Amino acid sequence: MGKQKKKFKFSNLIATLFFLGIGAFCGFFIGMIIGENFDADKPIGQTLLIAGGLFLAMYAAIVIQLIIHEAGHLVFGLMSGYKFSSFRIFSLMWVKEGGKIKTKRLSIAGTGGQCLMSPPEMKDGKIPVTLYNLGGSLMNVIASTVFLSLFILLKEVAFISTVLLFFTAIGYIIAIMNGVPMRMGTIDNDGYNAFSLTKSPEAMRSFWVQMKANEQLSNGVRLKDMPDEWFVLPSDEAMKNSMVAALGVFCCNRLMDAQKFEEADKLMKHILSIESGMVGLHRNLLVCDRMFIEMTGGNRKEIIDGMLTKEQKTFMKQMKNFPSVLRTEYVYALLCENDAAKAEKIRKQFENIAKTYPYPNDIQAERELMEIAEKKIQI
Repeated sequence: MGKQKKKFKFSNLIATLFFLGIGAFCGFFIGMIIGENFDADKPIGQTLLIAGGLFLAMYAAIVIQLIIHEAGHLVFGLMSGYKFSSFRIFSLMWVKEGGKIKTKRLSIAGTGGQCLMSPPEMKDGKIPVTLYNLGGSLMNVIASTVFLSLFILLKEVAFISTVLLFFTAIGYIIAIMNGVPMRMGTIDNDGYNAFSLTKSPEAMRSFWVQMKANEQLSNGVRLKDMPDEWFVLPSDEAMKNSMVAALGVFCCNRLMDAQKFEEADKLMKHILSIESGMVGLHRNLLVCDRMFIEMTGGNRKEIIDGMLTKEQKTFMKQMKNFPSVLRTEYVYALLCENDAAKAEKIRKQFENIAKTYPYPNDIQAERELMEIAEKKIQI
Protein backbone atom coordinates (compact mmCIF):
# COMPACT_ATOMS: atom_id res chain seq x y z
CA MET A 1 0.00 0.00 0.00
CA GLY A 2 2.89 2.37 0.77
CA LYS A 3 4.29 2.00 -2.73
CA GLN A 4 0.86 2.66 -4.27
CA LYS A 5 0.43 5.76 -2.07
CA LYS A 6 3.76 7.16 -3.31
CA LYS A 7 2.70 6.56 -6.93
CA PHE A 8 -0.61 8.33 -6.25
CA LYS A 9 1.14 11.37 -4.74
CA PHE A 10 3.67 11.49 -7.59
CA SER A 11 0.90 11.35 -10.23
CA ASN A 12 -0.94 14.17 -8.44
CA LEU A 13 2.29 16.20 -8.49
CA ILE A 14 2.67 15.71 -12.24
CA ALA A 15 -0.91 16.82 -12.89
CA THR A 16 -0.43 19.89 -10.65
CA LEU A 17 2.82 20.83 -12.41
CA PHE A 18 1.13 20.69 -15.82
CA PHE A 19 -1.64 23.05 -14.74
CA LEU A 20 0.84 25.34 -13.01
CA GLY A 21 2.80 25.34 -16.26
CA ILE A 22 -0.25 26.48 -18.20
CA GLY A 23 -0.91 29.22 -15.65
CA ALA A 24 2.72 30.39 -15.62
CA PHE A 25 2.98 30.45 -19.41
CA CYS A 26 -0.23 32.41 -19.89
CA GLY A 27 0.49 34.63 -16.89
CA PHE A 28 3.87 35.62 -18.35
CA PHE A 29 2.35 36.79 -21.64
CA ILE A 30 -0.59 38.49 -19.93
CA GLY A 31 1.89 40.43 -17.79
CA MET A 32 3.99 41.28 -20.82
CA ILE A 33 1.01 42.62 -22.82
CA ILE A 34 -0.25 44.63 -19.83
CA GLY A 35 3.24 46.09 -19.37
CA GLU A 36 3.46 47.09 -23.02
CA ASN A 37 0.05 48.76 -22.93
CA PHE A 38 0.30 50.38 -19.52
CA ASP A 39 0.35 54.15 -19.56
CA ALA A 40 -0.15 56.27 -16.44
CA ASP A 41 -1.99 58.84 -18.56
CA LYS A 42 -4.51 56.28 -19.85
CA PRO A 43 -7.61 55.22 -17.88
CA ILE A 44 -6.93 52.21 -15.63
CA GLY A 45 -10.12 50.67 -17.03
CA GLN A 46 -8.44 50.19 -20.40
CA THR A 47 -5.62 48.16 -18.87
CA LEU A 48 -8.06 46.11 -16.81
CA LEU A 49 -10.13 45.44 -19.94
CA ILE A 50 -7.05 44.07 -21.75
CA ALA A 51 -6.11 41.92 -18.75
CA GLY A 52 -9.68 40.61 -18.42
CA GLY A 53 -9.85 39.83 -22.12
CA LEU A 54 -6.62 37.82 -21.96
CA PHE A 55 -7.77 35.87 -18.90
CA LEU A 56 -11.01 35.02 -20.67
CA ALA A 57 -9.02 33.98 -23.73
CA MET A 58 -6.92 31.64 -21.58
CA TYR A 59 -10.02 29.90 -20.17
CA ALA A 60 -11.65 29.82 -23.61
CA ALA A 61 -8.52 28.15 -24.98
CA ILE A 62 -8.66 25.46 -22.26
CA VAL A 63 -12.36 24.73 -22.89
CA ILE A 64 -12.06 24.73 -26.68
CA GLN A 65 -8.97 22.52 -26.65
CA LEU A 66 -10.77 20.08 -24.32
CA ILE A 67 -13.67 19.96 -26.77
CA ILE A 68 -11.21 19.43 -29.62
CA HIS A 69 -9.56 16.64 -27.61
CA GLU A 70 -12.79 14.71 -27.00
CA ALA A 71 -13.86 15.33 -30.60
CA GLY A 72 -10.58 13.69 -31.62
CA HIS A 73 -11.54 10.52 -29.73
CA LEU A 74 -14.92 10.59 -31.47
CA VAL A 75 -13.56 11.15 -34.98
CA PHE A 76 -10.73 8.62 -34.77
CA GLY A 77 -13.02 6.19 -32.94
CA LEU A 78 -15.56 6.33 -35.79
CA MET A 79 -12.71 5.86 -38.27
CA SER A 80 -11.69 2.73 -36.32
CA GLY A 81 -15.14 1.14 -36.41
CA TYR A 82 -16.48 2.30 -33.02
CA LYS A 83 -19.99 3.68 -32.51
CA PHE A 84 -21.05 6.72 -30.49
CA SER A 85 -22.09 6.07 -26.90
CA SER A 86 -21.51 9.29 -24.93
CA PHE A 87 -19.66 12.60 -25.07
CA ARG A 88 -18.91 14.69 -21.98
CA ILE A 89 -17.29 18.10 -21.45
CA PHE A 90 -16.85 18.93 -17.76
CA SER A 91 -20.24 17.90 -16.28
CA LEU A 92 -22.34 18.32 -19.43
CA MET A 93 -22.91 14.97 -21.15
CA TRP A 94 -24.69 13.71 -24.26
CA VAL A 95 -25.70 10.05 -24.12
CA LYS A 96 -27.13 7.74 -26.76
CA GLU A 97 -30.15 6.21 -25.07
CA GLY A 98 -32.68 4.11 -26.97
CA GLY A 99 -31.43 5.41 -30.31
CA LYS A 100 -31.76 9.06 -29.22
CA ILE A 101 -29.15 11.53 -27.96
CA LYS A 102 -30.10 12.92 -24.55
CA THR A 103 -28.46 15.61 -22.42
CA LYS A 104 -27.38 14.52 -18.93
CA ARG A 105 -25.00 15.57 -16.14
CA LEU A 106 -21.97 13.73 -14.79
CA SER A 107 -18.85 15.01 -13.04
CA ILE A 108 -15.77 12.85 -12.42
CA ALA A 109 -12.85 14.29 -10.45
CA GLY A 110 -9.64 14.53 -12.44
CA THR A 111 -11.33 14.60 -15.85
CA GLY A 112 -12.27 17.54 -18.05
CA GLY A 113 -14.26 15.36 -20.41
CA GLN A 114 -14.72 11.89 -21.84
CA CYS A 115 -15.84 10.29 -25.08
CA LEU A 116 -17.07 6.72 -24.64
CA MET A 117 -17.85 4.54 -27.64
CA SER A 118 -19.16 1.08 -28.40
CA PRO A 119 -16.29 -1.06 -29.74
CA PRO A 120 -16.40 -3.28 -32.83
CA GLU A 121 -16.52 -7.04 -32.32
CA MET A 122 -13.20 -8.68 -31.51
CA LYS A 123 -11.35 -10.54 -34.28
CA ASP A 124 -8.70 -13.02 -33.20
CA GLY A 125 -8.83 -11.45 -29.74
CA LYS A 126 -8.08 -7.96 -31.03
CA ILE A 127 -9.79 -4.66 -31.77
CA PRO A 128 -8.29 -1.36 -33.00
CA VAL A 129 -7.34 0.68 -29.91
CA THR A 130 -4.45 3.03 -30.70
CA LEU A 131 -6.23 5.63 -32.85
CA TYR A 132 -9.26 5.75 -30.55
CA ASN A 133 -7.16 6.24 -27.40
CA LEU A 134 -4.65 8.67 -28.90
CA GLY A 135 -7.13 10.44 -31.20
CA GLY A 136 -7.69 13.23 -28.69
CA SER A 137 -4.01 14.13 -28.47
CA LEU A 138 -3.62 13.87 -32.25
CA MET A 139 -6.50 16.29 -32.75
CA ASN A 140 -4.98 18.72 -30.23
CA VAL A 141 -1.68 18.63 -32.15
CA ILE A 142 -3.45 19.24 -35.47
CA ALA A 143 -5.50 22.14 -34.07
CA SER A 144 -2.49 23.67 -32.30
CA THR A 145 -0.44 23.54 -35.48
CA VAL A 146 -3.21 25.48 -37.23
CA PHE A 147 -3.28 28.03 -34.38
CA LEU A 148 0.52 28.29 -34.54
CA SER A 149 0.36 29.03 -38.29
CA LEU A 150 -2.19 31.79 -37.63
CA PHE A 151 0.02 33.16 -34.84
CA ILE A 152 2.95 33.44 -37.26
CA LEU A 153 0.75 35.21 -39.80
CA LEU A 154 -0.68 37.65 -37.24
CA LYS A 155 2.25 38.03 -34.83
CA GLU A 156 2.35 41.80 -35.35
CA VAL A 157 -1.17 42.14 -33.90
CA ALA A 158 -0.34 41.98 -30.19
CA PHE A 159 -3.66 41.00 -28.59
CA ILE A 160 -4.79 38.53 -31.27
CA SER A 161 -1.37 36.92 -31.61
CA THR A 162 -1.21 36.40 -27.82
CA VAL A 163 -4.64 34.75 -27.84
CA LEU A 164 -3.51 32.47 -30.69
CA LEU A 165 -0.36 31.65 -28.72
CA PHE A 166 -2.56 30.61 -25.75
CA PHE A 167 -4.58 28.31 -27.99
CA THR A 168 -1.38 26.87 -29.45
CA ALA A 169 0.46 26.26 -26.19
CA ILE A 170 -2.54 24.92 -24.26
CA GLY A 171 -3.35 22.51 -27.10
CA TYR A 172 0.19 21.12 -27.17
CA ILE A 173 0.26 20.85 -23.36
CA ILE A 174 -3.06 18.94 -23.31
CA ALA A 175 -1.73 16.67 -26.06
CA ILE A 176 1.37 15.89 -23.97
CA MET A 177 -0.62 15.47 -20.75
CA ASN A 178 -2.85 12.90 -22.41
CA GLY A 179 -0.57 11.35 -25.01
CA VAL A 180 2.58 10.62 -23.00
CA PRO A 181 1.81 7.53 -20.85
CA MET A 182 1.35 8.55 -17.21
CA ARG A 183 -1.08 8.49 -14.31
CA MET A 184 -2.84 11.78 -13.71
CA GLY A 185 -4.29 12.00 -10.20
CA THR A 186 -6.95 9.31 -9.79
CA ILE A 187 -7.00 8.15 -13.43
CA ASP A 188 -4.74 6.88 -16.22
CA ASN A 189 -4.30 9.13 -19.22
CA ASP A 190 -4.95 8.08 -22.84
CA GLY A 191 -1.32 7.27 -23.54
CA TYR A 192 -1.13 5.02 -20.48
CA ASN A 193 -4.31 3.24 -21.59
CA ALA A 194 -3.01 2.74 -25.13
CA PHE A 195 0.28 1.40 -23.73
CA SER A 196 -1.54 -0.96 -21.32
CA LEU A 197 -3.69 -2.35 -24.12
CA THR A 198 -0.71 -3.30 -26.26
CA LYS A 199 0.96 -5.22 -23.45
CA SER A 200 -1.40 -8.20 -23.27
CA PRO A 201 -4.37 -9.84 -25.00
CA GLU A 202 -6.10 -9.93 -21.60
CA ALA A 203 -5.89 -6.14 -21.39
CA MET A 204 -7.43 -5.90 -24.85
CA ARG A 205 -10.32 -8.16 -23.83
CA SER A 206 -10.81 -6.24 -20.58
CA PHE A 207 -11.04 -2.97 -22.49
CA TRP A 208 -13.62 -4.48 -24.85
CA VAL A 209 -15.74 -5.76 -21.94
CA GLN A 210 -15.67 -2.38 -20.19
CA MET A 211 -16.74 -0.53 -23.33
CA LYS A 212 -19.48 -3.07 -24.06
CA ALA A 213 -20.68 -2.90 -20.45
CA ASN A 214 -20.87 0.90 -20.73
CA GLU A 215 -22.92 0.50 -23.93
CA GLN A 216 -25.31 -1.85 -22.11
CA LEU A 217 -25.59 0.55 -19.15
CA SER A 218 -26.61 3.28 -21.60
CA ASN A 219 -29.29 0.92 -22.90
CA GLY A 220 -30.70 0.37 -19.40
CA VAL A 221 -29.14 -3.04 -18.67
CA ARG A 222 -27.78 -3.52 -15.15
CA LEU A 223 -24.40 -5.11 -14.49
CA LYS A 224 -25.98 -8.09 -12.74
CA ASP A 225 -27.98 -8.86 -15.91
CA MET A 226 -25.05 -8.75 -18.33
CA PRO A 227 -23.42 -11.97 -19.68
CA ASP A 228 -21.51 -13.97 -17.04
CA GLU A 229 -18.69 -14.71 -19.47
CA TRP A 230 -17.78 -11.02 -19.59
CA PHE A 231 -16.95 -10.93 -15.90
CA VAL A 232 -14.37 -13.64 -15.42
CA LEU A 233 -12.08 -12.46 -12.59
CA PRO A 234 -8.50 -11.91 -13.83
CA SER A 235 -5.52 -13.33 -11.95
CA ASP A 236 -3.61 -11.18 -9.44
CA GLU A 237 -0.64 -11.13 -11.80
CA ALA A 238 -2.79 -9.99 -14.73
CA MET A 239 -4.27 -7.17 -12.65
CA LYS A 240 -0.89 -5.48 -12.49
CA ASN A 241 -2.03 -4.13 -15.84
CA SER A 242 -4.32 -1.15 -15.17
CA MET A 243 -6.83 -2.09 -17.87
CA VAL A 244 -7.15 -5.64 -16.51
CA ALA A 245 -7.45 -4.31 -12.95
CA ALA A 246 -10.46 -2.26 -14.10
CA LEU A 247 -12.20 -5.51 -15.07
CA GLY A 248 -11.57 -6.80 -11.54
CA VAL A 249 -13.34 -3.68 -10.27
CA PHE A 250 -16.28 -4.34 -12.60
CA CYS A 251 -16.52 -7.86 -11.11
CA CYS A 252 -16.83 -6.25 -7.66
CA ASN A 253 -19.42 -3.76 -8.94
CA ARG A 254 -21.46 -6.60 -10.41
CA LEU A 255 -21.51 -8.48 -7.11
CA MET A 256 -22.66 -5.27 -5.39
CA ASP A 257 -25.43 -4.84 -7.96
CA ALA A 258 -26.55 -8.43 -7.34
CA GLN A 259 -26.43 -7.67 -3.58
CA LYS A 260 -24.01 -10.54 -2.96
CA PHE A 261 -22.38 -8.50 -0.24
CA GLU A 262 -20.27 -11.19 1.43
CA GLU A 263 -18.70 -12.20 -1.88
CA ALA A 264 -18.27 -8.57 -2.91
CA ASP A 265 -16.55 -7.57 0.34
CA LYS A 266 -14.20 -10.54 0.21
CA LEU A 267 -13.22 -9.77 -3.38
CA MET A 268 -12.84 -6.03 -2.77
CA LYS A 269 -10.69 -6.62 0.30
CA HIS A 270 -8.45 -8.90 -1.73
CA ILE A 271 -8.15 -6.58 -4.74
CA LEU A 272 -7.39 -3.60 -2.51
CA SER A 273 -4.65 -5.55 -0.73
CA ILE A 274 -2.66 -6.73 -3.75
CA GLU A 275 -0.23 -4.73 -5.84
CA SER A 276 -2.22 -3.89 -8.95
CA GLY A 277 -2.62 -1.29 -11.63
CA MET A 278 -5.93 -0.11 -10.22
CA VAL A 279 -6.48 3.63 -10.62
CA GLY A 280 -7.20 5.81 -7.60
CA LEU A 281 -10.77 6.54 -8.71
CA HIS A 282 -11.69 2.85 -8.65
CA ARG A 283 -9.80 2.24 -5.42
CA ASN A 284 -11.70 4.95 -3.54
CA LEU A 285 -15.07 3.90 -4.95
CA LEU A 286 -14.42 0.33 -3.78
CA VAL A 287 -13.73 1.68 -0.31
CA CYS A 288 -17.15 3.38 -0.42
CA ASP A 289 -18.75 0.02 -1.20
CA ARG A 290 -16.83 -1.71 1.60
CA MET A 291 -17.96 1.00 4.00
CA PHE A 292 -21.56 0.38 2.98
CA ILE A 293 -21.27 -3.36 3.59
CA GLU A 294 -19.73 -2.79 7.02
CA MET A 295 -22.27 -0.13 8.00
CA THR A 296 -25.24 -2.32 7.06
CA GLY A 297 -23.58 -5.39 8.61
CA GLY A 298 -21.44 -5.33 11.75
CA ASN A 299 -21.31 -1.51 11.76
CA ARG A 300 -18.06 -1.56 13.77
CA LYS A 301 -16.86 1.99 14.35
CA GLU A 302 -13.15 1.09 14.37
CA ILE A 303 -13.44 -0.67 10.99
CA ILE A 304 -15.36 2.19 9.40
CA ASP A 305 -12.98 4.82 10.82
CA GLY A 306 -10.07 2.79 9.43
CA MET A 307 -11.55 3.03 5.93
CA LEU A 308 -12.46 6.71 6.25
CA THR A 309 -8.90 7.97 5.90
CA LYS A 310 -7.93 11.54 5.10
CA GLU A 311 -7.40 10.53 1.47
CA GLN A 312 -10.83 8.87 1.34
CA LYS A 313 -12.53 11.93 2.84
CA THR A 314 -10.83 14.18 0.29
CA PHE A 315 -11.93 11.91 -2.53
CA MET A 316 -15.53 11.81 -1.31
CA LYS A 317 -15.54 15.60 -1.10
CA GLN A 318 -14.26 15.84 -4.68
CA MET A 319 -16.89 13.33 -5.85
CA LYS A 320 -19.69 14.70 -3.66
CA ASN A 321 -22.24 14.53 -6.49
CA PHE A 322 -21.49 10.95 -7.54
CA PRO A 323 -24.38 8.54 -6.73
CA SER A 324 -22.39 5.82 -4.89
CA VAL A 325 -20.56 8.46 -2.84
CA LEU A 326 -23.86 10.14 -1.91
CA ARG A 327 -25.27 6.74 -1.00
CA THR A 328 -22.28 6.12 1.28
CA GLU A 329 -22.66 9.55 2.91
CA TYR A 330 -26.38 8.91 3.37
CA VAL A 331 -25.88 5.54 5.06
CA TYR A 332 -23.08 6.96 7.22
CA ALA A 333 -25.36 9.76 8.46
CA LEU A 334 -28.20 7.32 9.01
CA LEU A 335 -26.42 4.40 10.71
CA CYS A 336 -23.20 5.83 12.14
CA GLU A 337 -24.11 9.38 13.11
CA ASN A 338 -27.81 8.63 13.79
CA ASP A 339 -28.59 11.97 12.19
CA ALA A 340 -31.91 11.59 10.36
CA ALA A 341 -32.05 15.26 9.33
CA LYS A 342 -28.59 15.14 7.74
CA ALA A 343 -29.45 11.85 6.02
CA GLU A 344 -32.63 13.36 4.59
CA LYS A 345 -30.68 16.34 3.25
CA ILE A 346 -28.23 13.99 1.51
CA ARG A 347 -31.13 11.92 0.16
CA LYS A 348 -32.66 15.03 -1.40
CA GLN A 349 -29.31 15.88 -2.99
CA PHE A 350 -29.14 12.33 -4.36
CA GLU A 351 -32.62 12.58 -5.89
CA ASN A 352 -31.72 15.93 -7.44
CA ILE A 353 -28.60 14.43 -9.05
CA ALA A 354 -30.64 11.40 -10.18
CA LYS A 355 -32.81 13.58 -12.44
CA THR A 356 -29.97 14.21 -14.89
CA TYR A 357 -27.65 11.25 -14.19
CA PRO A 358 -26.86 9.38 -17.45
CA TYR A 359 -27.44 5.83 -16.16
CA PRO A 360 -30.91 5.41 -14.53
CA ASN A 361 -30.20 1.72 -13.85
CA ASP A 362 -27.31 2.73 -11.56
CA ILE A 363 -29.66 5.09 -9.72
CA GLN A 364 -32.12 2.24 -9.19
CA ALA A 365 -29.35 0.05 -7.79
CA GLU A 366 -28.26 2.81 -5.39
CA ARG A 367 -31.84 3.37 -4.21
CA GLU A 368 -32.08 -0.34 -3.40
CA LEU A 369 -28.92 -0.11 -1.29
CA MET A 370 -30.26 2.92 0.56
CA GLU A 371 -33.48 1.04 1.29
CA ILE A 372 -31.43 -1.74 2.89
CA ALA A 373 -29.93 0.83 5.26
CA GLU A 374 -33.35 2.31 5.98
CA LYS A 375 -34.69 -1.13 6.98
CA LYS A 376 -31.84 -1.38 9.52
CA ILE A 377 -33.30 1.67 11.28
CA GLN A 378 -36.76 0.14 11.34
CA ILE A 379 -35.60 -3.15 12.94
